[in-house]
Amino acid sequence: MLPTLAEVLRLPALQRARPRVVAGSEYLDVAVRWVHIAEVTDLAHLLRGGELVLSTGIAMPDDPDALRRYIEDIADAGVSGIAVELGRKYHAELPGAFLDAARAARIPVILLDREARFVEITEAVHIRVVNEQLEELRESEKLHSVFTQLSVEGADTGQILHEAAQLSGCPIVLENLTHQVLACDLNGEDPGTLLTSWESRSRAIRTGTRTVHAPATGWLVTPVGARGQDWGRLILIAGATPPARQTMLVERAATTLALGRLLERHQESLERQTHRTIIAGIIDRAYSDPEEALVRARAVGVPLNGRELVGLVLRLREGGTGLAAQARLSDTAEGAARACRELRLTALVGSLDDLRVGILLALPNRQGLDAALHLLADRLRGAVGDGAVLAVGSTADGIREVRRSFLEARQVGDVAIKQSDRRPFYRLPDLHLRGLLHLFRDDERLQTYVERELGPLLDHDARHGGDLADMLRHYLGAGRNKALAASRAHLSRPAFYERLRRISNVLDADLESVETCLSLHVALLSLDSVRNER
Repeated sequence: MLPTLAEVLRLPALQRARPRVVAGSEYLDVAVRWVHIAEVTDLAHLLRGGELVLSTGIAMPDDPDALRRYIEDIADAGVSGIAVELGRKYHAELPGAFLDAARAARIPVILLDREARFVEITEAVHIRVVNEQLEELRESEKLHSVFTQLSVEGADTGQILHEAAQLSGCPIVLENLTHQVLACDLNGEDPGTLLTSWESRSRAIRTGTRTVHAPATGWLVTPVGARGQDWGRLILIAGATPPARQTMLVERAATTLALGRLLERHQESLERQTHRTIIAGIIDRAYSDPEEALVRARAVGVPLNGRELVGLVLRLREGGTGLAAQARLSDTAEGAARACRELRLTALVGSLDDLRVGILLALPNRQGLDAALHLLADRLRGAVGDGAVLAVGSTADGIREVRRSFLEARQVGDVAIKQSDRRPFYRLPDLHLRGLLHLFRDDERLQTYVERELGPLLDHDARHGGDLADMLRHYLGAGRNKALAASRAHLSRPAFYERLRRISNVLDADLESVETCLSLHVALLSLDSVRNER
Protein backbone atom coordinates (compact mmCIF):
# COMPACT_ATOMS: atom_id res chain seq x y z
CA MET A 1 0.00 0.00 0.00
CA LEU A 2 1.49 3.36 -1.04
CA PRO A 3 2.37 5.83 1.73
CA THR A 4 0.15 8.86 2.18
CA LEU A 5 1.44 12.42 1.98
CA ALA A 6 0.97 12.73 5.74
CA GLU A 7 3.24 9.70 6.26
CA VAL A 8 5.84 11.11 3.86
CA LEU A 9 5.94 14.40 5.76
CA ARG A 10 6.86 12.47 8.91
CA LEU A 11 9.98 10.97 7.34
CA PRO A 12 13.22 12.25 8.99
CA ALA A 13 14.58 13.53 5.67
CA LEU A 14 11.60 15.87 5.36
CA GLN A 15 11.35 16.69 9.03
CA ARG A 16 14.87 18.15 8.91
CA ALA A 17 13.56 20.73 6.44
CA ARG A 18 10.79 21.73 8.90
CA PRO A 19 7.79 21.32 6.58
CA ARG A 20 4.69 23.50 6.98
CA VAL A 21 1.39 22.75 5.23
CA VAL A 22 0.04 26.09 4.02
CA ALA A 23 -2.76 24.86 1.75
CA GLY A 24 -4.78 21.69 1.33
CA SER A 25 -4.17 20.23 4.80
CA GLU A 26 -7.43 18.29 4.48
CA TYR A 27 -6.02 16.31 1.53
CA LEU A 28 -2.94 14.82 3.20
CA ASP A 29 -4.37 11.30 2.98
CA VAL A 30 -3.58 11.24 -0.76
CA ALA A 31 -1.15 8.47 -1.80
CA VAL A 32 2.36 9.33 -2.95
CA ARG A 33 3.60 7.13 -5.79
CA TRP A 34 6.91 8.92 -6.51
CA VAL A 35 8.92 12.10 -5.98
CA HIS A 36 9.75 14.47 -8.84
CA ILE A 37 12.26 17.35 -8.61
CA ALA A 38 11.28 20.13 -11.00
CA GLU A 39 12.71 23.58 -11.73
CA VAL A 40 10.78 24.20 -14.94
CA THR A 41 7.36 25.66 -15.53
CA ASP A 42 6.54 23.33 -18.43
CA LEU A 43 6.20 20.34 -16.10
CA ALA A 44 2.84 18.65 -16.60
CA HIS A 45 3.86 16.47 -19.58
CA LEU A 46 6.65 14.89 -17.46
CA LEU A 47 4.26 13.64 -14.77
CA ARG A 48 2.19 10.44 -14.55
CA GLY A 49 0.18 11.15 -11.41
CA GLY A 50 0.73 10.53 -7.74
CA GLU A 51 4.01 12.48 -7.53
CA LEU A 52 5.16 14.81 -4.78
CA VAL A 53 6.79 17.70 -6.64
CA LEU A 54 9.90 19.27 -4.99
CA SER A 55 10.99 22.74 -6.08
CA THR A 56 13.01 25.76 -4.96
CA GLY A 57 10.53 27.91 -6.92
CA ILE A 58 13.35 29.59 -8.76
CA ALA A 59 11.83 28.96 -12.20
CA MET A 60 8.24 29.77 -11.30
CA PRO A 61 6.72 32.73 -13.14
CA ASP A 62 6.00 36.01 -11.41
CA ASP A 63 2.80 36.69 -13.33
CA PRO A 64 -0.26 35.61 -11.25
CA ASP A 65 -2.07 34.19 -14.30
CA ALA A 66 1.00 32.14 -15.24
CA LEU A 67 1.23 30.84 -11.68
CA ARG A 68 -2.42 29.77 -11.76
CA ARG A 69 -1.87 27.97 -15.08
CA TYR A 70 1.18 26.21 -13.60
CA ILE A 71 -0.88 24.91 -10.68
CA GLU A 72 -3.82 23.94 -12.88
CA ASP A 73 -1.55 22.01 -15.26
CA ILE A 74 0.11 19.91 -12.53
CA ALA A 75 -3.30 19.40 -10.92
CA ASP A 76 -4.58 17.97 -14.20
CA ALA A 77 -1.55 15.64 -14.19
CA GLY A 78 -2.71 14.27 -10.81
CA VAL A 79 0.13 15.27 -8.49
CA SER A 80 -0.16 14.40 -4.80
CA GLY A 81 1.25 17.71 -3.63
CA ILE A 82 3.99 20.32 -4.10
CA ALA A 83 6.75 21.22 -1.64
CA VAL A 84 8.62 24.52 -2.09
CA GLU A 85 11.91 25.33 -0.37
CA LEU A 86 12.17 28.89 0.96
CA GLY A 87 15.26 30.98 0.48
CA ARG A 88 16.03 30.90 -3.22
CA LYS A 89 13.10 32.84 -4.60
CA TYR A 90 10.48 32.95 -1.88
CA HIS A 91 11.71 33.96 1.57
CA ALA A 92 8.70 33.91 3.91
CA GLU A 93 5.59 32.92 1.99
CA LEU A 94 4.24 32.05 -1.42
CA PRO A 95 2.27 34.42 -3.68
CA GLY A 96 -1.46 34.61 -3.02
CA ALA A 97 -2.26 33.56 -6.61
CA PHE A 98 -0.20 30.37 -6.07
CA LEU A 99 -2.03 29.43 -2.87
CA ASP A 100 -5.48 30.36 -4.17
CA ALA A 101 -4.98 28.23 -7.25
CA ALA A 102 -3.72 25.30 -5.14
CA ARG A 103 -6.73 25.50 -2.83
CA ALA A 104 -9.08 25.58 -5.81
CA ALA A 105 -7.33 22.58 -7.33
CA ARG A 106 -7.24 20.73 -3.95
CA ILE A 107 -3.48 20.33 -4.05
CA PRO A 108 -1.61 20.32 -0.72
CA VAL A 109 1.20 22.91 -0.60
CA ILE A 110 4.13 22.46 1.79
CA LEU A 111 6.73 25.07 2.66
CA LEU A 112 10.21 23.89 3.65
CA ASP A 113 11.58 26.44 6.11
CA ARG A 114 15.10 25.04 6.02
CA GLU A 115 17.35 24.14 3.15
CA ALA A 116 16.46 20.63 2.07
CA ARG A 117 18.57 17.91 0.53
CA PHE A 118 16.21 16.89 -2.23
CA VAL A 119 18.23 13.74 -2.97
CA GLU A 120 17.77 12.52 0.63
CA ILE A 121 14.05 13.20 0.46
CA THR A 122 13.81 11.40 -2.87
CA GLU A 123 15.74 8.41 -1.55
CA ALA A 124 13.69 8.18 1.63
CA VAL A 125 10.33 8.31 -0.16
CA HIS A 126 11.38 5.95 -2.92
CA ILE A 127 12.71 3.40 -0.43
CA ARG A 128 9.37 3.55 1.40
CA VAL A 129 7.42 3.16 -1.84
CA VAL A 130 9.57 0.30 -3.12
CA ASN A 131 9.41 -1.50 0.23
CA GLU A 132 5.62 -1.22 0.22
CA GLN A 133 5.51 -2.58 -3.31
CA LEU A 134 7.81 -5.46 -2.38
CA GLU A 135 5.63 -6.24 0.62
CA GLU A 136 2.56 -6.29 -1.63
CA LEU A 137 4.39 -8.65 -3.99
CA ARG A 138 5.31 -10.92 -1.09
CA GLU A 139 1.74 -10.88 0.18
CA SER A 140 0.42 -11.56 -3.30
CA GLU A 141 2.80 -14.49 -3.69
CA LYS A 142 1.75 -15.88 -0.30
CA LEU A 143 -1.95 -15.65 -1.15
CA HIS A 144 -1.32 -17.14 -4.58
CA SER A 145 0.52 -20.07 -3.00
CA VAL A 146 -2.15 -20.70 -0.33
CA PHE A 147 -5.15 -20.58 -2.63
CA THR A 148 -3.44 -22.48 -5.44
CA GLN A 149 -2.70 -25.27 -2.95
CA LEU A 150 -6.35 -25.28 -1.90
CA SER A 151 -7.40 -25.60 -5.54
CA VAL A 152 -4.94 -28.44 -6.18
CA GLU A 153 -6.12 -30.31 -3.09
CA GLY A 154 -9.76 -29.92 -4.12
CA ALA A 155 -10.65 -28.03 -0.95
CA ASP A 156 -14.35 -27.57 -0.36
CA THR A 157 -16.09 -24.26 0.23
CA GLY A 158 -15.80 -24.47 4.01
CA GLN A 159 -12.03 -25.00 3.85
CA ILE A 160 -11.54 -22.08 1.48
CA LEU A 161 -13.60 -19.73 3.64
CA HIS A 162 -11.82 -20.90 6.79
CA GLU A 163 -8.42 -20.16 5.25
CA ALA A 164 -9.58 -16.72 4.10
CA ALA A 165 -10.94 -15.94 7.56
CA GLN A 166 -7.70 -17.02 9.21
CA LEU A 167 -5.52 -15.01 6.83
CA SER A 168 -7.64 -11.87 7.13
CA GLY A 169 -8.65 -12.15 10.77
CA CYS A 170 -12.18 -11.19 9.67
CA PRO A 171 -15.54 -12.97 9.22
CA ILE A 172 -16.30 -13.98 5.64
CA VAL A 173 -19.63 -14.91 4.04
CA LEU A 174 -20.53 -16.48 0.69
CA GLU A 175 -24.03 -15.67 -0.58
CA ASN A 176 -26.00 -16.46 -3.73
CA LEU A 177 -27.55 -13.98 -6.14
CA THR A 178 -30.71 -13.72 -4.03
CA HIS A 179 -28.62 -12.74 -1.00
CA GLN A 180 -29.10 -16.00 0.90
CA VAL A 181 -26.07 -17.22 2.85
CA LEU A 182 -24.52 -20.29 1.22
CA ALA A 183 -21.60 -20.70 3.59
CA CYS A 184 -19.65 -18.66 6.10
CA ASP A 185 -16.75 -18.65 8.53
CA LEU A 186 -17.47 -16.09 11.22
CA ASN A 187 -13.99 -16.36 12.75
CA GLY A 188 -15.39 -16.59 16.27
CA GLU A 189 -17.86 -13.72 15.94
CA ASP A 190 -21.45 -13.98 17.18
CA PRO A 191 -23.69 -15.33 14.36
CA GLY A 192 -26.70 -13.61 15.93
CA THR A 193 -25.01 -10.26 15.35
CA LEU A 194 -23.52 -10.87 11.92
CA LEU A 195 -26.23 -12.93 10.20
CA THR A 196 -29.46 -11.40 11.53
CA SER A 197 -31.43 -9.62 8.75
CA TRP A 198 -28.66 -10.60 6.36
CA GLU A 199 -30.70 -10.36 3.16
CA SER A 200 -31.94 -6.81 3.71
CA ARG A 201 -28.48 -5.59 4.73
CA SER A 202 -26.85 -7.28 1.75
CA ARG A 203 -29.34 -5.89 -0.76
CA ALA A 204 -28.39 -2.38 0.31
CA ILE A 205 -24.90 -2.85 -1.16
CA ARG A 206 -24.81 -2.72 -4.95
CA THR A 207 -21.88 -4.23 -6.82
CA GLY A 208 -20.80 -4.56 -10.41
CA THR A 209 -17.90 -6.42 -11.92
CA ARG A 210 -15.34 -5.14 -9.44
CA THR A 211 -14.73 -5.35 -5.71
CA VAL A 212 -16.37 -2.57 -3.73
CA HIS A 213 -16.02 -1.43 -0.14
CA ALA A 214 -19.00 -0.14 1.84
CA PRO A 215 -17.57 2.07 4.62
CA ALA A 216 -20.88 2.19 6.51
CA THR A 217 -20.87 -1.58 7.09
CA GLY A 218 -17.17 -2.33 6.64
CA TRP A 219 -18.09 -4.94 4.01
CA LEU A 220 -15.64 -5.72 1.20
CA VAL A 221 -17.76 -7.30 -1.54
CA THR A 222 -16.57 -9.08 -4.67
CA PRO A 223 -18.54 -11.12 -7.26
CA VAL A 224 -18.00 -14.87 -7.57
CA GLY A 225 -18.35 -16.56 -10.92
CA ALA A 226 -16.62 -17.72 -14.06
CA ARG A 227 -17.07 -17.66 -17.81
CA GLY A 228 -18.92 -14.39 -17.61
CA GLN A 229 -21.61 -15.79 -15.31
CA ASP A 230 -21.68 -14.68 -11.67
CA TRP A 231 -23.44 -17.02 -9.23
CA GLY A 232 -22.75 -15.32 -5.90
CA ARG A 233 -20.87 -12.71 -3.88
CA LEU A 234 -18.08 -13.10 -1.35
CA ILE A 235 -18.18 -10.65 1.55
CA LEU A 236 -15.31 -9.95 3.91
CA ILE A 237 -16.38 -7.95 6.96
CA ALA A 238 -13.13 -6.01 7.04
CA GLY A 239 -13.90 -2.72 8.80
CA ALA A 240 -13.99 0.94 7.83
CA THR A 241 -10.62 1.17 6.04
CA PRO A 242 -9.39 -2.27 4.95
CA PRO A 243 -5.78 -2.51 3.74
CA ALA A 244 -5.08 -3.35 0.11
CA ARG A 245 -4.14 -6.93 1.01
CA GLN A 246 -7.73 -7.58 2.13
CA THR A 247 -9.00 -6.73 -1.34
CA MET A 248 -6.36 -8.97 -2.84
CA LEU A 249 -7.33 -11.76 -0.44
CA VAL A 250 -11.07 -11.65 -1.00
CA GLU A 251 -10.60 -11.59 -4.79
CA ARG A 252 -8.21 -14.55 -4.67
CA ALA A 253 -10.62 -16.49 -2.46
CA ALA A 254 -13.48 -15.70 -4.87
CA THR A 255 -11.41 -16.99 -7.79
CA THR A 256 -10.65 -20.22 -5.92
CA LEU A 257 -14.34 -20.73 -5.14
CA ALA A 258 -15.28 -20.15 -8.77
CA LEU A 259 -12.60 -22.58 -9.96
CA GLY A 260 -13.75 -25.17 -7.47
CA ARG A 261 -17.29 -24.92 -8.77
CA LEU A 262 -16.11 -25.41 -12.35
CA LEU A 263 -14.22 -28.53 -11.31
CA GLU A 264 -17.07 -30.07 -9.27
CA ARG A 265 -18.23 -33.44 -10.53
CA HIS A 266 -20.89 -35.62 -8.90
CA GLN A 267 -21.00 -33.39 -5.84
CA GLU A 268 -23.74 -31.65 -3.93
CA SER A 269 -24.70 -28.11 -4.79
CA LEU A 270 -23.54 -25.39 -2.45
CA GLU A 271 -27.09 -25.06 -1.15
CA ARG A 272 -27.20 -28.76 -0.28
CA GLN A 273 -23.80 -28.52 1.40
CA THR A 274 -24.97 -25.57 3.48
CA HIS A 275 -28.21 -27.29 4.51
CA ARG A 276 -26.27 -30.47 5.33
CA THR A 277 -23.89 -28.51 7.56
CA ILE A 278 -26.76 -26.96 9.54
CA ILE A 279 -28.57 -30.31 9.95
CA ALA A 280 -25.34 -32.03 10.99
CA GLY A 281 -24.65 -29.25 13.48
CA ILE A 282 -28.04 -29.86 15.09
CA ILE A 283 -27.67 -33.66 15.21
CA ASP A 284 -24.05 -33.60 16.39
CA ARG A 285 -24.69 -30.76 18.86
CA ALA A 286 -21.94 -28.72 17.20
CA TYR A 287 -23.52 -25.39 18.15
CA SER A 288 -22.68 -24.15 21.64
CA ASP A 289 -26.08 -22.44 21.60
CA PRO A 290 -28.82 -24.35 19.71
CA GLU A 291 -30.41 -21.00 18.83
CA GLU A 292 -27.45 -20.46 16.49
CA ALA A 293 -29.04 -23.01 14.15
CA LEU A 294 -32.10 -20.76 13.87
CA VAL A 295 -29.93 -17.81 12.88
CA ARG A 296 -27.98 -19.80 10.31
CA ALA A 297 -31.12 -21.34 8.84
CA ARG A 298 -32.80 -17.94 8.49
CA ALA A 299 -29.66 -16.61 6.79
CA VAL A 300 -30.03 -19.27 4.08
CA GLY A 301 -33.71 -18.43 3.59
CA VAL A 302 -35.25 -21.18 5.75
CA PRO A 303 -37.03 -19.66 8.77
CA LEU A 304 -37.54 -22.16 11.60
CA ASN A 305 -38.81 -19.88 14.36
CA GLY A 306 -42.39 -20.37 15.52
CA ARG A 307 -42.99 -23.44 13.33
CA GLU A 308 -43.69 -27.13 13.83
CA LEU A 309 -40.39 -28.91 13.16
CA VAL A 310 -40.21 -32.51 12.00
CA GLY A 311 -37.12 -34.54 11.14
CA LEU A 312 -37.50 -36.78 8.08
CA VAL A 313 -35.00 -39.30 6.73
CA LEU A 314 -35.06 -40.52 3.15
CA ARG A 315 -33.33 -43.90 3.44
CA LEU A 316 -31.85 -45.38 0.25
CA ARG A 317 -32.42 -49.08 -0.32
CA GLU A 318 -29.01 -49.58 -1.92
CA GLY A 319 -25.68 -48.25 -0.72
CA GLY A 320 -22.33 -48.39 -2.43
CA THR A 321 -19.09 -46.53 -2.82
CA GLY A 322 -17.43 -44.44 -5.48
CA LEU A 323 -18.67 -41.71 -7.76
CA ALA A 324 -21.80 -43.57 -8.87
CA ALA A 325 -23.05 -43.93 -5.28
CA GLN A 326 -22.13 -40.33 -4.52
CA ALA A 327 -23.99 -39.14 -7.59
CA ARG A 328 -27.06 -41.22 -6.65
CA LEU A 329 -27.09 -39.71 -3.15
CA SER A 330 -26.63 -36.20 -4.57
CA ASP A 331 -29.48 -36.72 -7.06
CA THR A 332 -31.73 -37.98 -4.25
CA ALA A 333 -31.00 -34.91 -2.13
CA GLU A 334 -31.60 -32.55 -5.05
CA GLY A 335 -34.82 -34.39 -5.90
CA ALA A 336 -36.03 -34.04 -2.32
CA ALA A 337 -35.19 -30.34 -2.27
CA ARG A 338 -36.98 -29.82 -5.58
CA ALA A 339 -40.06 -31.64 -4.27
CA CYS A 340 -40.15 -29.38 -1.22
CA ARG A 341 -39.84 -26.26 -3.38
CA GLU A 342 -42.60 -27.38 -5.73
CA LEU A 343 -44.91 -27.98 -2.75
CA ARG A 344 -43.84 -24.67 -1.16
CA LEU A 345 -42.67 -26.52 1.94
CA THR A 346 -40.08 -24.75 4.06
CA ALA A 347 -37.27 -27.23 4.63
CA LEU A 348 -33.56 -27.83 5.07
CA VAL A 349 -32.44 -30.72 2.86
CA GLY A 350 -29.02 -32.36 2.88
CA SER A 351 -27.31 -35.75 2.96
CA LEU A 352 -26.61 -37.28 6.37
CA ASP A 353 -24.27 -40.08 5.24
CA ASP A 354 -23.84 -42.46 2.31
CA LEU A 355 -27.35 -43.90 2.66
CA ARG A 356 -29.55 -41.17 4.05
CA VAL A 357 -30.88 -37.73 3.14
CA GLY A 358 -32.19 -35.59 5.99
CA ILE A 359 -35.16 -33.22 5.63
CA LEU A 360 -35.98 -30.77 8.39
CA LEU A 361 -39.57 -29.79 7.66
CA ALA A 362 -40.82 -26.49 9.13
CA LEU A 363 -44.61 -26.19 8.94
CA PRO A 364 -46.71 -23.20 10.03
CA ASN A 365 -49.07 -25.48 11.96
CA ARG A 366 -49.27 -29.10 13.00
CA GLN A 367 -52.74 -29.71 11.60
CA GLY A 368 -51.40 -29.89 8.03
CA LEU A 369 -48.55 -32.32 8.75
CA ASP A 370 -50.16 -35.53 7.46
CA ALA A 371 -51.42 -33.86 4.29
CA ALA A 372 -47.98 -32.36 3.66
CA LEU A 373 -46.31 -35.73 4.24
CA HIS A 374 -48.61 -37.49 1.76
CA LEU A 375 -47.99 -34.83 -0.89
CA LEU A 376 -44.25 -34.93 -0.27
CA ALA A 377 -44.18 -38.74 -0.40
CA ASP A 378 -45.95 -38.67 -3.78
CA ARG A 379 -43.46 -36.14 -5.16
CA LEU A 380 -40.52 -38.10 -3.79
CA ARG A 381 -41.78 -41.29 -5.35
CA GLY A 382 -41.86 -39.48 -8.68
CA ALA A 383 -38.36 -38.09 -8.12
CA VAL A 384 -36.52 -41.15 -6.72
CA GLY A 385 -38.92 -44.01 -7.43
CA ASP A 386 -38.86 -47.01 -5.09
CA GLY A 387 -35.18 -46.55 -4.37
CA ALA A 388 -35.81 -45.08 -0.93
CA VAL A 389 -38.26 -45.06 1.96
CA LEU A 390 -39.43 -41.96 3.80
CA ALA A 391 -39.17 -42.15 7.60
CA VAL A 392 -40.79 -39.55 9.87
CA GLY A 393 -39.70 -38.61 13.36
CA SER A 394 -42.03 -37.22 16.00
CA THR A 395 -42.81 -33.51 15.99
CA ALA A 396 -40.28 -31.31 17.80
CA ASP A 397 -41.48 -28.58 20.12
CA GLY A 398 -38.44 -26.44 19.29
CA ILE A 399 -34.96 -26.48 17.82
CA ARG A 400 -33.60 -28.31 20.88
CA GLU A 401 -35.89 -31.29 20.15
CA VAL A 402 -34.98 -31.60 16.46
CA ARG A 403 -32.04 -33.92 17.19
CA ARG A 404 -34.39 -36.42 18.85
CA SER A 405 -36.77 -36.24 15.89
CA PHE A 406 -33.96 -36.98 13.41
CA LEU A 407 -32.56 -39.87 15.47
CA GLU A 408 -36.02 -41.41 15.69
CA ALA A 409 -36.54 -40.98 11.93
CA ARG A 410 -33.20 -42.65 11.28
CA GLN A 411 -34.17 -45.65 13.41
CA VAL A 412 -37.53 -45.86 11.68
CA GLY A 413 -35.86 -45.77 8.26
CA ASP A 414 -33.44 -48.57 9.15
CA VAL A 415 -36.35 -50.83 10.09
CA ALA A 416 -38.76 -49.71 7.36
CA ILE A 417 -36.27 -50.58 4.64
CA LYS A 418 -36.94 -54.26 5.44
CA GLN A 419 -40.72 -53.95 5.47
CA SER A 420 -42.64 -55.68 2.71
CA ASP A 421 -45.58 -53.26 2.78
CA ARG A 422 -45.03 -50.17 0.64
CA ARG A 423 -46.38 -47.31 2.71
CA PRO A 424 -45.99 -43.67 1.53
CA PHE A 425 -44.04 -43.00 4.74
CA TYR A 426 -43.29 -44.68 8.05
CA ARG A 427 -43.53 -43.60 11.66
CA LEU A 428 -42.38 -45.54 14.70
CA PRO A 429 -45.92 -46.90 15.50
CA ASP A 430 -46.08 -48.34 11.95
CA LEU A 431 -43.20 -50.72 12.66
CA HIS A 432 -44.81 -52.62 15.53
CA LEU A 433 -42.50 -55.28 16.99
CA ARG A 434 -39.65 -54.62 14.51
CA GLY A 435 -39.57 -51.00 15.57
CA LEU A 436 -39.46 -51.86 19.25
CA LEU A 437 -36.67 -54.39 18.77
CA HIS A 438 -34.67 -51.94 16.69
CA LEU A 439 -34.83 -49.36 19.47
CA PHE A 440 -33.35 -51.92 21.88
CA ARG A 441 -30.79 -53.40 19.49
CA ASP A 442 -27.84 -52.04 21.51
CA ASP A 443 -29.15 -53.40 24.79
CA GLU A 444 -26.94 -56.26 25.96
CA ARG A 445 -30.00 -58.03 27.39
CA LEU A 446 -31.53 -58.28 23.91
CA GLN A 447 -28.22 -59.52 22.51
CA THR A 448 -28.01 -62.14 25.25
CA TYR A 449 -31.55 -63.25 24.41
CA VAL A 450 -30.61 -63.71 20.73
CA GLU A 451 -27.60 -65.82 21.64
CA ARG A 452 -29.58 -67.93 24.08
CA GLU A 453 -32.33 -68.67 21.55
CA LEU A 454 -30.37 -68.91 18.29
CA GLY A 455 -26.70 -69.30 19.27
CA PRO A 456 -26.46 -73.10 18.73
CA LEU A 457 -28.14 -72.84 15.34
CA LEU A 458 -25.94 -69.95 14.17
CA ASP A 459 -22.83 -71.79 15.37
CA HIS A 460 -23.92 -74.95 13.49
CA ASP A 461 -24.41 -73.00 10.25
CA ALA A 462 -21.04 -71.30 10.69
CA ARG A 463 -19.21 -74.63 11.20
CA HIS A 464 -20.94 -76.56 8.40
CA GLY A 465 -21.76 -73.80 5.95
CA GLY A 466 -25.41 -74.57 6.44
CA ASP A 467 -28.65 -72.67 5.92
CA LEU A 468 -30.72 -73.85 8.87
CA ALA A 469 -31.28 -70.32 10.22
CA ASP A 470 -32.71 -69.29 6.84
CA MET A 471 -34.97 -72.35 6.78
CA LEU A 472 -36.24 -71.47 10.25
CA ARG A 473 -36.96 -67.94 9.00
CA HIS A 474 -39.01 -69.31 6.09
CA TYR A 475 -40.95 -71.61 8.41
CA LEU A 476 -41.85 -68.92 10.92
CA GLY A 477 -42.45 -66.29 8.24
CA ALA A 478 -45.01 -68.60 6.61
CA GLY A 479 -46.93 -68.88 9.88
CA ARG A 480 -45.66 -72.44 10.47
CA ASN A 481 -47.24 -73.54 7.16
CA LYS A 482 -44.72 -76.20 6.08
CA ALA A 483 -45.91 -76.50 2.49
CA LEU A 484 -45.78 -72.71 1.94
CA ALA A 485 -42.41 -72.46 3.65
CA ALA A 486 -40.96 -75.26 1.47
CA SER A 487 -42.19 -73.47 -1.63
CA ARG A 488 -40.60 -70.16 -0.53
CA ALA A 489 -37.35 -71.99 0.25
CA HIS A 490 -37.42 -73.67 -3.19
CA LEU A 491 -37.14 -77.12 -1.61
CA SER A 492 -39.20 -80.28 -1.84
CA ARG A 493 -41.40 -81.01 1.15
CA PRO A 494 -39.35 -84.01 2.33
CA ALA A 495 -36.10 -82.00 2.08
CA PHE A 496 -37.65 -79.12 4.00
CA TYR A 497 -39.10 -81.44 6.66
CA GLU A 498 -35.61 -82.88 7.14
CA ARG A 499 -34.25 -79.36 7.68
CA LEU A 500 -36.87 -78.73 10.35
CA ARG A 501 -35.95 -81.98 12.12
CA ARG A 502 -32.29 -80.95 12.19
CA ILE A 503 -33.22 -77.48 13.50
CA SER A 504 -35.26 -79.07 16.26
CA ASN A 505 -32.32 -81.29 17.23
CA VAL A 506 -29.73 -78.49 17.19
CA LEU A 507 -31.91 -76.17 19.30
CA ASP A 508 -33.47 -78.95 21.36
CA ALA A 509 -36.77 -77.22 20.72
CA ASP A 510 -40.31 -78.30 19.83
CA LEU A 511 -41.18 -76.51 16.56
CA GLU A 512 -44.82 -77.52 16.98
CA SER A 513 -45.07 -75.37 20.10
CA VAL A 514 -46.63 -71.94 19.44
CA GLU A 515 -44.80 -70.35 22.37
CA THR A 516 -41.45 -71.78 21.28
CA CYS A 517 -41.94 -70.61 17.70
CA LEU A 518 -43.00 -67.17 18.90
CA SER A 519 -39.84 -66.90 20.99
CA LEU A 520 -37.68 -68.02 18.06
CA HIS A 521 -39.39 -65.58 15.69
CA VAL A 522 -38.77 -62.68 18.08
CA ALA A 523 -35.14 -63.79 18.35
CA LEU A 524 -34.78 -63.77 14.53
CA LEU A 525 -36.27 -60.28 14.31
CA SER A 526 -33.96 -59.19 17.13
CA LEU A 527 -31.01 -60.66 15.25
CA ASP A 528 -31.87 -58.52 12.23
CA SER A 529 -31.91 -55.43 14.43
CA VAL A 530 -28.68 -56.32 16.24
CA ARG A 531 -26.94 -56.91 12.93
CA ASN A 532 -28.62 -53.80 11.50
CA GLU A 533 -28.96 -55.67 8.26
CA ARG A 534 -29.56 -53.52 5.23
